[in-house]
Amino acid sequence: MAREFTSVGVVGLGTMGAGIVEVLARNGIDVVAVEISAAALERGQATLTRSTDRAVAKGKLDPADRDALLGRVTFAVGLDALHAVDLVIEAVPEHLDLKQRIFAELDRVCKPDAILATNTSSLSVTEISVATSRPNQVIGIHFFNPAPVMKLVEVIRTVVTSADVVADVEALCARLGKVDVTINDRAGFIANALLFGYLNHAVALFESNYASREDIDAAMKLGCGLPMGPLALMDLIGVDTAYEILDTMYRRGGRDRRHAPVPLIKQMVTAGLLGRKSGRGFYTYERPGSPVVVPDEATPDADQA
Repeated sequence: MAREFTSVGVVGLGTMGAGIVEVLARNGIDVVAVEISAAALERGQATLTRSTDRAVAKGKLDPADRDALLGRVTFAVGLDALHAVDLVIEAVPEHLDLKQRIFAELDRVCKPDAILATNTSSLSVTEISVATSRPNQVIGIHFFNPAPVMKLVEVIRTVVTSADVVADVEALCARLGKVDVTINDRAGFIANALLFGYLNHAVALFESNYASREDIDAAMKLGCGLPMGPLALMDLIGVDTAYEILDTMYRRGGRDRRHAPVPLIKQMVTAGLLGRKSGRGFYTYERPGSPVVVPDEATPDADQA
């Protein structure tokens, strides 16, 4: 019988981490949500509150359920707060050295039978696991943004991940109402190996003035039936996050030119044009964190044919 997780820790409360916290708490699991500083913790708490309030406003979540959800979450600064959880899911930026340091500390802090999971989008789960004394209890649990909405979760096993750990995580995904695909550890896994070559090429078309951002996105939405165009999706993911994923996949995945980041992506990151999170990316938004696009200097004139 699969293990039932009663308490789960989440490390890193950015857009993805806060979304994972919401998914877990929505499904009756007590969550310990951890950040590196009080300021970062406050931002993560605000992200969770905005998301749940938005769900209430749209009629997708009852106010009482929202309150119960938030009541299941304990916010804390520092990894020591995770000493009693059954599972930890790490959701910090895509830097191998950072993740290895966190996993080494989690190995020290967490109880011996706790499972340690990474939400990495592209890094080697194996390389992360060797920072611990329990690599057989390390696994990848890759949620997709926005985590409360997207059904897919990639479960990534290494060559030493215990079969019981894989089965326990697969059962957790089912409890959360997710559809899991279980794969071996490799750069980009499944979805990102396919997705980011497409996104990178869309940016190349935009950079070369092949078409406007609106036309590129409209072509994929209306021509291919996708819910969102590639440039709008880059803004949602985060231009900086997309750059890190592409760069990692390029360097660790055989230097496939499809994943070599288009220069414009790095330029945007340097300029702080990170997408929705910063209020401006390929599009301009009402405010940082808002999904509402507002006109800017690149917006086509409404009177144009």
